[in-house]
Amino acid sequence: MALELPPLPYAYDALESAIDEETVHIHHDLHHQAYVNNANNALKDTEWDTKSAEEIIRNLSSVAENIRTPIRNNVGGVWNHNLYWEMMGPNGGGEPEGELATAITSTFESLDNFKTLFNAGGATRFGSGWVWLVMNKAGKLEIVSTPNQDNPMTDGLEPIMVNDVWEHAYYLRYHNRRPEYLSTWWNVVNWDNIAARFAAAKAKVG
Repeated sequence: MALELPPLPYAYDALESAIDEETVHIHHDLHHQAYVNNANNALKDTEWDTKSAEEIIRNLSSVAENIRTPIRNNVGGVWNHNLYWEMMGPNGGGEPEGELATAITSTFESLDNFKTLFNAGGATRFGSGWVWLVMNKAGKLEIVSTPNQDNPMTDGLEPIMVNDVWEHAYYLRYHNRRPEYLSTWWNVVNWDNIAARFAAAKAKVG
């Protein structure tokens, strides 16, 4: 079962309040597609070539060491980007509601403080990587950051939310101003999708 590039769930210009149309085109059609192609090449003729990206990432320690690095990098690139596009939408922004809002407030004191800490996690990630909101094994929310295409699932954490801080995610509009990109990104955040992931993680962790 070869990995595939999911279609963008909205128009290329749908995120203009935070991310320009050209960046979305390049990021999805070229960068994301390249990870799909390279992942399938890395998985070809291995015992993992019929597994989903998530199953591979969750069991990365079981992948043979001689092929683990290209699989980690490229399958991670596929899954991380799949989630990234789901984090945003043309009607994004605003604030979370319900149990997600309550959990964020109880863990991080306020939504504004959560945003500040999340942005800091992305701004201080050296080089390329990602900043995540995750649920740990105790059912608590945490902010973590990972380098390159690493994924918190490898460490037994459940991803709830993610932002991409590779330069290709923001450079055309923001150049080297990563903190500005991180702050503006909240204009397009799809809280409904994030709330659904929070509920699913909560059910899984128990």
